[in-house]
Amino acid sequence: MIAPLLSLALLAQDPGTGFIGNPVDTRPSVEIAWNRLYDDAEIYAHLDRLAERWPDLLTYQVIGKSVEGREMRVYTLNDPASGSADSKPAMWVDANVHGNEVQGSEATLYLAWYLLENHGTNERVDDLLGRACFYILPMVNPDGRHHWIHEAHNPHSSRTGHQPTDSDLDGKFDEDPPNDLDGDGHIVQMRKYVPGEGTHRLDPDDPRVMIPVPDNDRGEKGDWILLGTEGYDDDGDGLINEDDSGGYDMNRAWPSSWRPGHIQYGAGPYPLYWPETRCIADFILAHPNIAAVQSFHNTGGMILRGPGAESYGRYPRADLRVYDELGKDGERMLPFYDYMIIWKDLYSVFGGFVNWTYEGLGIISFTNEMWVSERMFPQDKPDPNAGWFGGTSQEDRLWFNDQLMSGGAYIEWHEVEHPLYGTVEVGGFRKDFGRVPPSFLIEEELHRNAVFCMRHAESMPDVVVRSHEVSSLGGGLTAIDVTFENLRPIPTRTALAAQKKVGKQDEFTIAGDFEVLAGGFREDRWRQERMDFDTDRPERLLSERGIPGRGEVMVRWIVRGSGTATVGWTGEKGREVRVPVELP
Repeated sequence: MIAPLLSLALLAQDPGTGFIGNPVDTRPSVEIAWNRLYDDAEIYAHLDRLAERWPDLLTYQVIGKSVEGREMRVYTLNDPASGSADSKPAMWVDANVHGNEVQGSEATLYLAWYLLENHGTNERVDDLLGRACFYILPMVNPDGRHHWIHEAHNPHSSRTGHQPTDSDLDGKFDEDPPNDLDGDGHIVQMRKYVPGEGTHRLDPDDPRVMIPVPDNDRGEKGDWILLGTEGYDDDGDGLINEDDSGGYDMNRAWPSSWRPGHIQYGAGPYPLYWPETRCIADFILAHPNIAAVQSFHNTGGMILRGPGAESYGRYPRADLRVYDELGKDGERMLPFYDYMIIWKDLYSVFGGFVNWTYEGLGIISFTNEMWVSERMFPQDKPDPNAGWFGGTSQEDRLWFNDQLMSGGAYIEWHEVEHPLYGTVEVGGFRKDFGRVPPSFLIEEELHRNAVFCMRHAESMPDVVVRSHEVSSLGGGLTAIDVTFENLRPIPTRTALAAQKKVGKQDEFTIAGDFEVLAGGFREDRWRQERMDFDTDRPERLLSERGIPGRGEVMVRWIVRGSGTATVGWTGEKGREVRVPVELP
């Protein structure tokens, strides 16, 4: 009777108690399996389930369509009880700009699910949604995702979008893709048995591993040759798989530090050329309340910030303090991830998305490269020669496949017929191993990255009036001193936005049934005379610098008259503040 009683107890449980992460006595309102990856239609279907459960909190709009006509949906997550989305600072979260970098879409889904499940039951979530909103684009490249999941690929293919492109400059488009010789949905490696005439031999300890035979004076050779990636020469030009579908990179197509294709591969003919990038740019430019950006990629375990190119120079010191605080917190939240500078610690990227959102728009922006293979063997030291697979060697990956995946990550070598080479063998790691976590590690990866987004969003500006003082100056004149404070690390205007004059200046205002004679910003708390008064429009003071992160701005107004004054602050990246002040 224990199992039936347990089931009845779970069914009777109030699903609105939140699901913050405790494994006992709680359950989510909307169950989603986090141990698998979903295609483009399934991602939208899960988000639609959330919108049906919380229709007041989650809505979406179609901002455009991909090259192949798939919807580009932006989901707005906002608590209308605390104000409209455009009245609050917003965080933009996107993923899957590269079609094969799939788990970021699940991270955006998890973020929405986690916030919605815990709204109304968790103080941290309620505080965040009470003063901020999220714009979530789960797939920048729905075409690439669809093809990677549903067609034959390897871990690194289907990166591009799917507008036909002449990748090999032969005047033809997408004419030589990889060929799935055995029809199993995975593009692996080819080898051929050529006794005594080959370049490789089989490892006696593991025949799956090919060992090169070194040059020698005895004429010794191996019995095998490697033939590269599974496929054949479709167009007869002597090359294999050199012109797959597409062949461009939408993360090289943004205006900041853009370079043409002969300098930056995949850049396209001009910035924002592809419809996916154009509709994203239009949305972001139309929403100046976006104060934080997070873009999910894979792989390598990185928390990346710009610059993308050394030639850009350094970011302003005040903004670096914000980046460093969030990046170092991210390293604690995400084991084996490293906080890095794109050009310095990875490679140069011209025309990158997060470079544009910061360097062009002044928004604190990160790219997370999700999944790091040190998670396979956390106790081991990283292998510096392991390449894109992170800290594990081929032998380590095979051991992981055999012992922890029960053989499911690797396709054993087996014979197939090739139109040119005759009988060959194909084998190797599946497309869903290497760049993405195995199923039993997906949920942890999603949770840690989603709460890093929350940490970033919590850092967006939160302005309050900390204090105000009223002083009689005699002769019917009154001085009103107001201190406006930003409680969070991100300034109301980043230093770069101030330098480049990006967006609207902050406004500090006073209104009432009296005459405003002068107003200005106080630079010294103790020396009131150290300030520049504005007598032109003193009731509306403009500031290019805004309010620093965890900092304050002191304002003094001189007025003639009495009654109630309303002092306030307005800025693009924070909620408007209005406070009444009684005059003598």
